[in-house]
Formats: sequence, structure tokens, C-alpha cells
Amino acid sequence: MSTENLPQSPDQPSRKPRVAVVFGGRSSEHGISVVTAGAVLRAIDRSKYEVLPIGITRDGRWALTADDPERMAITDRRTPSVEELAESGEGGVVLPVDPANREVVYAEPGSVPKALGEVDVVFPVLHGPYGEDGTLQGLLELSGVPYVGSGVLSSAVGQDKEYMKRVFTSFGLRVGPYVVIRPREWTRDQAAARKRIVDFAGEHGWPLFVKPARAGSSIGITKVDDLSGLDEAVEEARRHDPKVLVEAAVRGREIECGVLEFEDGPRASVPAEIPATDSHAYYDFEAKYIDSTPGVVPAPLTEEETAEVQRLAVEAFEAVSCEGLVRADFFLTEEGEFVINEINTMPGFTPISMYPQMWQASGISYPELVDLLIQAALRRSTGLR
Repeated sequence: MSTENLPQSPDQPSRKPRVAVVFGGRSSEHGISVVTAGAVLRAIDRSKYEVLPIGITRDGRWALTADDPERMAITDRRTPSVEELAESGEGGVVLPVDPANREVVYAEPGSVPKALGEVDVVFPVLHGPYGEDGTLQGLLELSGVPYVGSGVLSSAVGQDKEYMKRVFTSFGLRVGPYVVIRPREWTRDQAAARKRIVDFAGEHGWPLFVKPARAGSSIGITKVDDLSGLDEAVEEARRHDPKVLVEAAVRGREIECGVLEFEDGPRASVPAEIPATDSHAYYDFEAKYIDSTPGVVPAPLTEEETAEVQRLAVEAFEAVSCEGLVRADFFLTEEGEFVINEINTMPGFTPISMYPQMWQASGISYPELVDLLIQAALRRSTGLR
């Protein structure tokens, strides 16, 4: 569907496409999602699109929020929240689950519901569970509303690091060693689960990285140097996800590459490198968002290495049947091989995030990137495709 051919009722004049920017959510990445939304709202071309900001609170309420990007930034090392931006503490936004009706309704207790107009496309900038993992995408499919980014299956696979790695392996992409501790394993027999991890460390060595299997933004990850820190690391990961992924350290340079969907298919950006720093043991949440540790763009790679990581990034995009955008993260080992760590189907999208920076270095500005993603979503139909 193109913006020139939006469905119009007979008595409705031609209008600009209405973009609902949905953000916040119930995951531990709520605050970063709000920051991302502020950047997207600031960048959307208001001469081309009408914009409707919708925030999802930490308890799952869909709230009508202020269209005020300046209030959606990190201040004093603290991320903002939807609760701070909501126009009401009780009102809720409802998206009808009816493909024939895209009209969004706002209702407050004791008041007559108010129609907010039809939504032509949703730009979901949620990170983590209940938004990036296929749940919101399923709702939008039922509603028949096009949306930016990958579909239900691709979003779910891209969120679950275990199954992501299984898919990559089946397509011949190299992944690092890992072991998964499922919820029942840890709750029923911690000693047996712990032994699995210790045996894994005996085979692959310390340190290990213990992380939630279905979370992002490096939240809940602990670098474990020996057995003494293992239980605490597992419990920290389980605070965010009952399923835990334990990875062996892959020694090499951290290289990232963006993939963007164009009309003729996906293309890769110039890659970036995340350099090691003395202030952070690894590229954690604070390094990414609070201290804004800079990446090196473009990465200092040979032409052959650049071409190879771009090829692998597109291959990962295709392997998971992604749409719209992906950031693919790799290690370049001392032996000169690329090991894929993960993909992110809705990567950090603030102007200082690596994904926009890589496309900026590839010749596409942040506002142009936002526009390309909206246009790609408008071209796609919902349902099987």
C-alpha cells in the first residue's frame, strides 16, 4: 500500500497517513523505549504524516501521551516513563480488533469514548517482551494495521536468543558455545542445573556471560569469572526472564551491522565496532545509554572483512525472515572468522544508537531512515505474506 493510495471513505477528503508511535511497555526496557520514541517523534516529517503518540505503561495500560519529545530524554542518568507523559492516570486507548475499522478510541471512566481517527501504520518502538517479541505484532495483525518491523514469528525468534541461535545454526551461520537453563530445571533441581553450567565452563572456560534469554539492551547480564558469582548471576537474569542463557566468552572484536529493507530487498550498512573500554567490563546498559560509549563508524576493517560481515548480516536477516530493520551483532575472532552473537529486530533507535549511526555513515540521515521504515511498512499488507 502506498501513501498515495490510502483507503478513503467517499465523504472523506485525501489526508496524510496517520502514524501511531507506540512505546513504553511492560518490559525492563520501558525507559529506553520512551527515549527512542522521543527521537522518532522528533524526526517524523510532519508535512507528510500525522502523528499519534501512544504510550504503554509498565502495567500494560495504553495511554494517550503528550507529543513532547523534549520530555522523553535521559536526564540525570534516569530514563523517562510513560506514566510521566500520560495525559490521564485512568484513560485508555483502544485499537479495535477489526480489520475493517482502524479507528482508535480513547476512553476515560464515566466519560463518552472519543474517536481519535484512523491509524494507517503503527511504528512500534517497544523493546523486549510484550512488544518486540511478536505479541504486539500479533495484535496488529488481528487489527489489520500495517506496522514497522518484523512479523510475529520473526519478532519472536529474534527475541528468544536460544531459538535465534538454533535458526542461525540451521542456516550455516556460526554461533558461539552456549547452554540454556529452562525455568523448571532451576526451580526443581538447582544443583543439577548448576552442574550443567559448571561442566560447560569446564569445556569452554571462564568467564561466562549469564543473561536473560528474552531480554535486550544488555539488561540482566552478568559477566561471571568463577563459580563464586554463578548463583547470583543466574538469579539476576531470572529477575528479567525465567529462562536463562549462558554463553562462553568469544574472544574477538565486537562488530555490528545494520540491515534495512528497501523496495528491492534488504541491504547492509557500513559496519561499526564497539571498542573495549576500561570503565566497562563489556558493552552493558550503562555503556550503551547512560555513558554513551561511542562506537567506531565505520569499523576499521579490510574491504574483504566489510563485505563479509555485510553479507552475513543480510543472511541473518533472511534466515529469520525479518522485515524492515535489523541490527546484527558479531564477534570477529583472532582467526579472522565472524561469529554471530544475535540480531535485534527493533534495535536501539535514538540518534546516538549504533543502528542510526551506521546508516548515517552509509548516507541515510535519521529522518530519512524513519521515513524509509514507514514507507516499507505501508507497502506491506498484514496477514500471510
